[in-house]
Amino acid sequence: MNLTVIGTGYVGLVTGTCFAEMGNNVVCVDVDQAKVEGLRQGKLPIYEPGLEPLVLRNAEQGRLRFTTALAEAMDKTEVFFIAVGTPPGEDGSADLKYVQAVACEIGGLLQNYAVIVDKSTVPVGTAELVRQTVQVELDRRGVDVSFDVVSNPEFLKEGAAIEDFMKPDRVVIGSDSDKARELMRQLYAPFNRNHERTIYMGVRDAEMTKYAANSMLATKISFINEIANLCEKLDVDVENVRKGIGSDSRIGMSFIYPGCGYGGSCFPKDVQALIRMAEATGFDAALLKAVEARNMSQKGWIADRVKERFGDDLSDKTFGIWGLSFKPGTDDMREAPAIVLLADLLAAGARILAYDPVAMETAREELPAEWYESDSLVLTDHQYDALQGVDAMLLVTEWKPFRNPDLDAMKRLMKQYIIIDGRNQYDPKLIRDAGFEYTGVGRSNA
Repeated sequence: MNLTVIGTGYVGLVTGTCFAEMGNNVVCVDVDQAKVEGLRQGKLPIYEPGLEPLVLRNAEQGRLRFTTALAEAMDKTEVFFIAVGTPPGEDGSADLKYVQAVACEIGGLLQNYAVIVDKSTVPVGTAELVRQTVQVELDRRGVDVSFDVVSNPEFLKEGAAIEDFMKPDRVVIGSDSDKARELMRQLYAPFNRNHERTIYMGVRDAEMTKYAANSMLATKISFINEIANLCEKLDVDVENVRKGIGSDSRIGMSFIYPGCGYGGSCFPKDVQALIRMAEATGFDAALLKAVEARNMSQKGWIADRVKERFGDDLSDKTFGIWGLSFKPGTDDMREAPAIVLLADLLAAGARILAYDPVAMETAREELPAEWYESDSLVLTDHQYDALQGVDAMLLVTEWKPFRNPDLDAMKRLMKQYIIIDGRNQYDPKLIRDAGFEYTGVGRSNA
């Protein structure tokens, strides 16, 4: 099948590459000339395990191409995937200007029947907006070309996106057109050989499903963080509580790991957008507001523990931070708890040494330049370099190389033997027996 994916960000590049891997001819379109040139040379704009070899192989074999010109892909395309960004506006609602711009361009070029798929996470009603936008352009051109608009939300986890795409839990297809459903059925057939994973529903239902899914996962995270904070007050070890409730099949272990809050490009943005959608209808999304408020507060957990231990004035203190990305397996720092922590500690006068296995380049590009210029923040080349002379090690992201550290090496490097574990990765008894002071999330009596 001939496909065109508009947008080569995280969703677009993974989608286009995985479809090409299944034998489809895919053209990926992006307005960023430098990004397209880089992709043509095999330079990926994002880090995702397993993605680079797939891009290189499919590009070499001619199934995956990159261009800045949508017109080059119009003649043979059967399905268009809109995978451009929907950044939050000032009020937290999803900004659809890029989606509308793509719909307008498709309408200005469309010659034959095609299915136009909203792959980006978009508010309920966006498919109708896309349909209207395309139709306006067709009418302006005075041409009669039929088309259908489908909602096909992505459910990819950063760090496991290839596996999620190739072996999905479900494929949600929102469409009111039998013709479009059949075309999408054929496209996803290779992903359903083991068992049928496709769920068909209305367009608006599919749009809502994406927001509901991410908001449910965010709710589980904020819930266990709330419980962890209460455990700290009641002298309870939240890790035992987590195991006790997670063993219930109705609850499960997924997404009930206490920590210093969630981040990334999805959960924060989607919860906020769903709140704004609710407000637009006059509905008070009280639970979602609480989820967002708890998460914003939780991002300050490590800084709060630091100030409890060292005081509000940190001008004579140095801290080592392990982990900058919002989660392991990605270089994405959008809405990362580490950014909040850095800002809080630097504002209190601290000096910081920081290390991340993958996100160092992202940090250099996205963090404020003044943090580096004053030498208040130093990005180190190795995780143990970030512990030289520090008053405490602060674990922010639970990368695998951090999970079983060399405690003897840490003691040789650190000024004070203090670990503040924002992801509950360490055994408190083991750490304390080694001579360290340990603080974990909801682990006051561990």
